[in-house]
Amino acid sequence: MKQFSLTLYSLLLSVFLFAQVAPDKYWVKFTDKNNSPFSIDHPEAFLSQKAIDRRANQGIPIMQNDLPVNPDYIEAVAETGVIILNVSKWFNSVTIYTTNSSLLDEINALPFVFSIDKAGGDKSEKSSPKPFFANESYGKIPEAELMKAGNSGNSYDYGAAYNQIHMLNGDALHDMGFDGEGMTIAVLDAGFYNADDLSAFDYLWNNNKILGYRDFVSPHDPDIFGSATHGSMVLSTMGANLPGEMVGTAPQADYWLLRSEDGDSEYLIEELNWVSAAEFADSVGADIINSSLGYTTFDDPSMNHTYSDMDGNTTPITIGADLAVSKGMIVVNSAGNSGNGSWQYIGAPADGDSVFSIGAVNSNGDYASFSSTGPTADGRLKPNVVAQGQGSTIIDPWGGNVSSGSGTSFSSPITAGMVACLWQANPDKRNTEILQAIEQSGSLANNPNNLLGHGIPDYVMANSILTVIDYQEASNYDIEVYPVPFDNLFQVKTLSDEIILNIEVMDISGKTYLKMANLNDRNIKVEGLDELASGIYILKIETDHQYLTSKVIKN
Repeated sequence: MKQFSLTLYSLLLSVFLFAQVAPDKYWVKFTDKNNSPFSIDHPEAFLSQKAIDRRANQGIPIMQNDLPVNPDYIEAVAETGVIILNVSKWFNSVTIYTTNSSLLDEINALPFVFSIDKAGGDKSEKSSPKPFFANESYGKIPEAELMKAGNSGNSYDYGAAYNQIHMLNGDALHDMGFDGEGMTIAVLDAGFYNADDLSAFDYLWNNNKILGYRDFVSPHDPDIFGSATHGSMVLSTMGANLPGEMVGTAPQADYWLLRSEDGDSEYLIEELNWVSAAEFADSVGADIINSSLGYTTFDDPSMNHTYSDMDGNTTPITIGADLAVSKGMIVVNSAGNSGNGSWQYIGAPADGDSVFSIGAVNSNGDYASFSSTGPTADGRLKPNVVAQGQGSTIIDPWGGNVSSGSGTSFSSPITAGMVACLWQANPDKRNTEILQAIEQSGSLANNPNNLLGHGIPDYVMANSILTVIDYQEASNYDIEVYPVPFDNLFQVKTLSDEIILNIEVMDISGKTYLKMANLNDRNIKVEGLDELASGIYILKIETDHQYLTSKVIKN
């Protein structure tokens, strides 16, 4: 997780220059936060108590970039006659709207203005396809699918959503009592059409689990529930609660609905909207951001990103997303839907090194051909993990019926809901520890690739990994476990001078099946497992220097 100084922020932002951010919209950056009425010694003036507690729980200090933009600077810009759209404390900037370009000279003359990036183009221009909405499809689920047996766990009757939750062992985690209660998810999207009127969300509204909403696209004329439908479908995969029809992955979580994406056009300002929305999510105490959005090309080609920009350090939205993680949140983001297109790779901010990027599989767990792939431009593995994104169960926002949709826009929130449940179960863990455990529980944890990342996670296993205090993943160290999968026995061997002292075999619920103590050897045969049922188990290894875990599978 990155820790930037304000100087480095300014450097990264100043080198990312472009001709425009949107028609008649401009990005005004300030030089400093001098003479601010705010102080890092009094964060309660600009952060909620939940946001302060999140930092404290993870040992994250309040920093200068947490300070709001100097209100005198904002007022001075507004007094020129332009309209202030959004403010960014992390970027120390504002976005503005004006059709009078002469006002830009007045703003540029202000002593505390660092730069202005100018907009151009015509609002009547035809919009290009939305890069993350492209290849997404929606339709009605066949009646046979809705009626099939085995659609419930002990806690919830999931209806048609059973497969996408059961694939992740999410129903078992729900049955353990972890369904998102007390966790806050900020949903950054293009709009939430009818979300205030759909029966799938009645439970959220009636129980005050929709904490609020805000429009960063049209802050002076908000249109949260009358604009794009995409956010409503995304929200349904987490928050829907229609027993027997559809239940989401985090039905008891709290939600903020934040519109950052303009569904009618595609300009770089939407990345800046996203950062302002993420800052707001941070300030109100969100734990998790779900962003089923991503950016590669724009209506104005001069703004286009290239694959070389997907290096985790270049685009404004990726810098902002990594900053959000540095504040203790988890950012879950769609990998993208360009896997079988000319672009192919993940978009921004999925390229962020701190962003949890989610690819898509079908209902059988096989790679969905549209799912964007890695690596990043600097060679890092992406996506991080996958979930069902082909034939995902969603709510139709027009009629409120249970439907299906395909796209990483749905595998991302399915994952975000499960992340919330896992963090609820382990509230003292840092965001990075939560994500590492999810990756370690993945079906490809020992052999990740750039199609599926670490594979399909098992959230009960991830919970078991997190409850083994101070254990580290053995596959990252000089320990070999083989064969995997095994039939009746397996070997544990050190590839260094370390000595194995104790070994314990547990199932993913934490129940111990075998203990071997006082071994004092570098090569141990683990046997006596003939009666062990087929499945996934966790191996705890104590050496003379460290504690490790490894996943083992019995045929």
